[in-house]
Amino acid sequence: MDFRHKENNVASASYEYYHQGLRSYLVKVYKYMAFALGITGITAYMTASSQGLMSLIYGTPLTWVIMFAPLVFVFFFTAKIHSMNFKTAQMVLGLFAVVMGLSLSWIFISYTGNSITRVFFISASMFGGMALYGNTTHRDLTAFGSFLMMGVIGLVVASLLNIFMQSNAILFATSVLGVIVFSGLTAYDAKTIKDQYYRLGGNNESNVDFLNKIAIMSSLRLYFDFINIFMSLLHLMGSSNRN
Repeated sequence: MDFRHKENNVASASYEYYHQGLRSYLVKVYKYMAFALGITGITAYMTASSQGLMSLIYGTPLTWVIMFAPLVFVFFFTAKIHSMNFKTAQMVLGLFAVVMGLSLSWIFISYTGNSITRVFFISASMFGGMALYGNTTHRDLTAFGSFLMMGVIGLVVASLLNIFMQSNAILFATSVLGVIVFSGLTAYDAKTIKDQYYRLGGNNESNVDFLNKIAIMSSLRLYFDFINIFMSLLHLMGSSNRN
């Protein structure tokens, strides 16, 4: 009986050790995400406040560079993350957030400040609820994630086509689907990030630097989920600033 009691205590202590490590890791992931969102928001607002910068970005071919630069950053980040050191990965995340801020600066011209704030908090509530579900559910979301990724591909194709077509109907449809798809992806990514922590060795001290870099990559996934929920809702609920 004593032996069984000690065995249970060891198992309980081991679980608590990993649970605390996971909690610390997730706090780190969401902290990096908040850091990137903060930089993006500040950059977007400051850029929109400068007529010179807005004219430079949106009155020249630089518009296309700013529009597609975030994708280049993501491909570069994904390809090089394993060879980067932790400080470099942090710096690249910050630069990416700045470029995203430049590409989103137009929203402060197109929508009222009150509607941007309102939609931001609605998006944060939706994101938080889905992330909480993903962090706590025991369901296997693998098939669900594959289905959602197909939805993302469809949204990207439709959005690229609509750059040239400028159809309000397509914008509405992609916005509604965007809210659904990226809300689902938030839950999927949150669970994947939690499972990945255990798969990569959890609190193994030899993995600390690698896990820190993976935390940055994980924060980027959640950042994209949030931004896409926010932008989709802004298209649906934002009040135009051109009245």
